[in-house]
Amino acid sequence: MNGGGSEATPEPGGLRAALGGLTTRGRSFLAAGIAAAVCSYVLGQPDLLRVGLLLAALPLVCVLVLHRTRYRVAADRMLSPARVPAAAESRVRLRMENVSRLPTGVLMLQDRVPYVLGPRPRFVLDRVEAGGHREVSYRVRSDLRGRYRLGPLQLQLSDPFGMCELTRSFSSSDILTVVPRVEPLPAVRLAGETAGYGDGRQRSLALAGDDDVIPRGYRHGDDLRRIHWRSTARHGELMVRREEQPQKARCTVLLDTRDTAHPGSGPDSAFEWAVTAAASAAAHLLERGFSVRLLTDTGTSVPGPDGAGGTDSADAAGLLLDTLAVVEHSEEEGLAAAYDVLRGGGEGLLVAFFGDLDEEQAAVAGQMRRRSGAAIAFVLDGDAWHRGPGGIRFATGQVPVAERLRLLRRAGWTALPVTPGDSLTDLWRTAADRAGAGERTGEGSGAAEDGASWTAAGGRS
Repeated sequence: MNGGGSEATPEPGGLRAALGGLTTRGRSFLAAGIAAAVCSYVLGQPDLLRVGLLLAALPLVCVLVLHRTRYRVAADRMLSPARVPAAAESRVRLRMENVSRLPTGVLMLQDRVPYVLGPRPRFVLDRVEAGGHREVSYRVRSDLRGRYRLGPLQLQLSDPFGMCELTRSFSSSDILTVVPRVEPLPAVRLAGETAGYGDGRQRSLALAGDDDVIPRGYRHGDDLRRIHWRSTARHGELMVRREEQPQKARCTVLLDTRDTAHPGSGPDSAFEWAVTAAASAAAHLLERGFSVRLLTDTGTSVPGPDGAGGTDSADAAGLLLDTLAVVEHSEEEGLAAAYDVLRGGGEGLLVAFFGDLDEEQAAVAGQMRRRSGAAIAFVLDGDAWHRGPGGIRFATGQVPVAERLRLLRRAGWTALPVTPGDSLTDLWRTAADRAGAGERTGEGSGAAEDGASWTAAGGRS
């Protein structure tokens, strides 16, 4: 990612701002010169006046010369890569080029970076000849996901005597995106995957009978066994049947971002675990050929309804990770908005990452189960994440995790509890085993029917 070449421009303020750039040495010379001039007037010593004028004039001349200096310097910033997982490093390369006909003096570069990426890098460059360039680099790293602005780059000029320092800034800046870490997940078969790629995939047939064939012209390399002779005789040229088109399985990854469901923040919080798990699940299912969309409790769906099926796998993964890089706690009180998005129905897999749920929201989640072909829920135990010193638990005012699991399982979910230190890889494998066992015993459909009787109020209808 290139920041684009730009030239340094002086900061506003004119000569008054340049006087503010006097260093300690320059201020000392100026103060000594004024003091010497005053003493020469009081004591009547003309020689002391000349010394005072020389001391005071030197920093002022340096300020004037440095202020009128017009270095034409172009800068370019490159990030490699511009999108990194959390706790990974990105290399930032700065290229400075002197585009004027005069050599520069000693330059000091300083790039503005957010505090979470580390200290501000500083570099001292020796004299740069006319038309020459210099390259420097530094590394940035963040444990917190997000989008961070790098720049603008600052160029600090100083005179040979060290009397004055002026700062000139470039106009360009770049964005570093820190996405959640993606954990590799085992290639297990999940419930509801029979509609996707693999052994159980469905295909959309190109014909319903001999009279409903949709043929196309013969192309070199086509299998001769696919030639449709009736259409060939009708059109007077070789015609072949269209190939069967595989249907992509659909999957929705639901992320509960409610502030009341995931209290706390930081790299080791329950919310960050849920974000990382959602990113890992989405990336894994995209690799397996699913058409994946990310849904939050706010009802926001990425990609949108029109872009879910036609987006390339790599582009979809980048879009989902970029979205998860900036997702924050929401102020929603429930899951109603997400349920409205899922109300349209449709077969496929639903993978949800829930936080603390009360009986009402557990009932809403049970209704979501009826809108999907199969549903797997990872329920984060908020009490375990907020256990105080000495094992004391802080009450969250929510239904205990065991009760949440019971309500979800009764509605047909394959629900698993998540506590601090649990491995998503092991949980993913366990979820696949339990979902497969439910399909073989037929418990999933029965549980779904039973869950249909639960109302949004958390009771029986």
